[in-house]
Amino acid sequence: MSAAAIPLTPSPGELLVPAVQAGQTGEIPDSALTAQVAACAERAAAIDPREAFELLTEAFCGRHPEVAMQWLRDAGLLVHLLPELDATVAFSQEGGRRHKDVWEHTKAVVRQSVPRPAVRWAAVLHDIGKVTTRRFVGPGKVTFHGHAEEGVRMYRRGPARRIGFPPEIRDQVELLILHHLRPGQYDGAWTDAAVRRFAHEMGPLLTDLLDLSRADVTSKRPGKRTRCLFLISELGRRIREIAALDARVPPLPSGVGDVLIRELGLAPGKIIGLLRNRLTAMCEAGEIEAGQPAEYYVGVVRERGLLAELTTPAS
Repeated sequence: MSAAAIPLTPSPGELLVPAVQAGQTGEIPDSALTAQVAACAERAAAIDPREAFELLTEAFCGRHPEVAMQWLRDAGLLVHLLPELDATVAFSQEGGRRHKDVWEHTKAVVRQSVPRPAVRWAAVLHDIGKVTTRRFVGPGKVTFHGHAEEGVRMYRRGPARRIGFPPEIRDQVELLILHHLRPGQYDGAWTDAAVRRFAHEMGPLLTDLLDLSRADVTSKRPGKRTRCLFLISELGRRIREIAALDARVPPLPSGVGDVLIRELGLAPGKIIGLLRNRLTAMCEAGEIEAGQPAEYYVGVVRERGLLAELTTPAS
């Protein structure tokens, strides 16, 4: 159906057709059509959740998602479909700096993000928690402490119920909102264990999270954008290199079992295998360093009380 020829009394789903075409072509629907949609925009609240997901995903995953987003706002649809996002319009992140408007920032992030549904939806919603967490702490200074966690709470109460996300995408979007700040905390000084732990905690979310983090860099300050993107790329490179190394080199050195027996006064048997398994798991999770001398792991066993842990009745 052409966006220029929606029915005079469109169904809730038909109201979103112009947004889909705007996202694909980058052309704003004409003012007469926008006015027609705006006159019955409240009907959008009655759209079937699954249809809302399908149409909005098509609009947001087009080549011009920011155009679709702006038209949804101009036509009065956004406040009915995603009121949490609508609340970010003209919501400043820094005093006196227009480009730091949360809405404008969000559109830029969505435009820069890769067109995978989970990433695009997370880009759309990643900063909704800023509206309720903004605190002014000085001239031109604003904080949004806990806005990722608040964004998740808002997402669960609103979009996750209002939009018919497939379960897997719904969960991915939630985790991306929750963790979207974490790659940006990398400063180049993380140890290999810290990088390994981060990769382990993010698991299958890692690629989407790094892609979202890159898109979230919208600073116009000279050099800042370049440095932020460099650090995210470096983090990705280190994760790949450490994973490749871990795949080639056993985390524990040869003969560590004999050293554990000698230094801890143990007898050969099941407990040595349990200790090796526990130490290996800790290396893979990034809790301790891999590839260290055997004495290092003896120290870990002693300092963390692993022997007592593994010899309790529950173990």
